Amino acid sequence: MRHLISLKEQSKEDILKMLDMALKLKAKRNSGELTNILPNQTMVMLFQKTSTRTRLSFEAGMTELGGHGIFLDSRTSQLSLTDYGDEIQAIMRFGHVLMMRALKADDVIKAASFNRIPVIDACSEKYHPAQALSDILTMAEKSGGIANVKKITWLGVENNVSNTLMLACAKLGIKVAICAPEANTQSVDAELNAMAEATGLVTRTTDLAEALKDTDYVHTDTWMDMEFFENGQVKPSFQAEYDRRKVTFMPFQLNANLINTYCPNARIMHCMPCHIGYEITRDAIDHPNSVIYDQAENRMHMQKAMILWLLNKEV
Repeated sequence: MRHLISLKEQSKEDILKMLDMALKLKAKRNSGELTNILPNQTMVMLFQKTSTRTRLSFEAGMTELGGHGIFLDSRTSQLSLTDYGDEIQAIMRFGHVLMMRALKADDVIKAASFNRIPVIDACSEKYHPAQALSDILTMAEKSGGIANVKKITWLGVENNVSNTLMLACAKLGIKVAICAPEANTQSVDAELNAMAEATGLVTRTTDLAEALKDTDYVHTDTWMDMEFFENGQVKPSFQAEYDRRKVTFMPFQLNANLINTYCPNARIMHCMPCHIGYEITRDAIDHPNSVIYDQAENRMHMQKAMILWLLNKEV
């Protein structure tokens, strides 16, 4: 049975298959053609943390495939009252696909281990294949084919999104420059890093000029936890870590001056939500090279392809 967890499991051919399906599905939607491929089928969407784009894109995508998405908030379920393994096995009896926005990747992996229905990691502390594959779709569109993407650069902190994006790009033969002073410790997957680095396509540097030279796309994500703030102010208990992160990461902020100076033709990407003034500036979001909103929309198109691929369906 297929699952989408870290992209360690998928081959280059698998990724290209999903990309091809996503392009076809998007074209059909744009032409007004219905894609009722999954009538009377249900995706259970289990959320252990909040979401905007993940819920909207998966639920809308499942609807457009002719199926139904059930939103299940773990906080209003009985998951906390019983054994997780028992409860997740029962949950899977009600759907054809399980999508999890999880606090821990281990919970996703355990659900997949029962092999009852396909399982998607729709964001955990280590992985985000839905975002990475959707970013592949955006880059393929903007560059006239994924084969035309030669290099991407990741700025800021290494995290769950950079993990899966790095591995997907490396499997596709795309160079990846990681320009990050540190990694989020809970996101580190040594096996994934080794797989990506074995391709010889991944470099790590804190030299902006080197990282951004000849790059086609510049990606970033938040490096300031929103738990640090209350009513727009930094909580006293987090002040020291807030100050440390500003000093550490601000030199790697994605802004218009950086793009204009080092890579004026590179497109700007951010998985959202954007924390303006921290990892990205307003002039980068609004820059002519920005494709951030197309990137957000493409979550839906790629995730439809992911669901169909998991269920061995064709477009």
